[in-house]
Amino acid sequence: MSYRIRTLNSISPRGLARLPEARFQVGNDLASPDAVLVRSADMHGLELPASVLAVGRAGAGTNNIPVEALGRRGIVVFNAPGANANAVKELVLAGLLLAARNLGPAWQFARGLSGDDAALDAQVEKGKKAFVGFELPGRTLGVVGLGAIGVEVANSALALGMKVLGYDPQITVQRAWQLSSSVEQARSLEDLFARSDAVSVHVPLNDATRGLVNATRLALMRPNGTILNFARAAIVDEAAVLGALDAGALHAYVCDFPTVAVKDHPKVLALPHLGASTGEAEENCAVMVAEQVRDFLENGNIRNSVNYPEALLPRVPGTTRLAIANANVPNMVGQISTCLAAAHLNIADLLNKSRGEFAYTLIDTDGEVSADVLARIRAIQGVLAARILQA
Repeated sequence: MSYRIRTLNSISPRGLARLPEARFQVGNDLASPDAVLVRSADMHGLELPASVLAVGRAGAGTNNIPVEALGRRGIVVFNAPGANANAVKELVLAGLLLAARNLGPAWQFARGLSGDDAALDAQVEKGKKAFVGFELPGRTLGVVGLGAIGVEVANSALALGMKVLGYDPQITVQRAWQLSSSVEQARSLEDLFARSDAVSVHVPLNDATRGLVNATRLALMRPNGTILNFARAAIVDEAAVLGALDAGALHAYVCDFPTVAVKDHPKVLALPHLGASTGEAEENCAVMVAEQVRDFLENGNIRNSVNYPEALLPRVPGTTRLAIANANVPNMVGQISTCLAAAHLNIADLLNKSRGEFAYTLIDTDGEVSADVLARIRAIQGVLAARILQA
């Protein structure tokens, strides 16, 4: 069986190479694609044909994808968490150093010097006192969100001699193993802000995190603090940050999101969304998402989906696999099993996982599943998508 993959952006050739030409046709104008690969293209309002089974985001954030709407159609949305973690971590550390040593204003000052070298030397000696900074060892960095990026930032800050506080009530076992034991757990966001000289946020944008950095929490920080935002612009209340900067309570705001409100402020260093802008990160993201989409199309497995549960089931040799996306409601597996039993099909292996309002089922059957049986399964109320995968 062959598959058709439509690309909405330019995807790294190294990633596309994980989709063998013998089984995958890839292009930006393919009709009836089985899957879509995207980077930054806005998919809100984009009409996807009924043939689409999956969307792969070659990056971590999925704000450009209507995740919930696709989930209700049984379309699995994948992302590539951690593939760009090193790139973002390096930029966060660079931002921390830029703020600590006032390098942005100092560079602008140096670029504005005029005269011969002797005149420049005199101006430098007179003006450099305005850019006296501070060193990082012994200062405390608070890291909000301990996913792939947050863990790398925390561990690297320790290596720079900083004390590190971490806060993430939903930290996974995998990330906990990767996090240095020297990172201290903050009891709450308020506790973290109150004990930090700098705070770096690494959380997705949702209703709970919008405006997470606000006036109340900024007021808790130690004097001359720094806020680093390489996650999403709206996680920080810009008005509150500008107020703290103007009042002298906050030393600097370093972010990856220039806006009219912040880009020209003398204490703001706003970069043009460079977090994952390295050749290595783009390749890593493309490779990860291509492999995940391929495994899903060929085997029905789900890894790193943002709307469906992780579901990994080794294939039983000589069987036929059913992959079913459905609403997370009672007796769904029972109804599917009844359909198979009525067709005298034995279940060799089965996996059922749920996540929020959606569930996903993989079933390996002894013998082939007919189109009629598949149609009866698709007709079950709550089944959103179902397909047959031959071994």
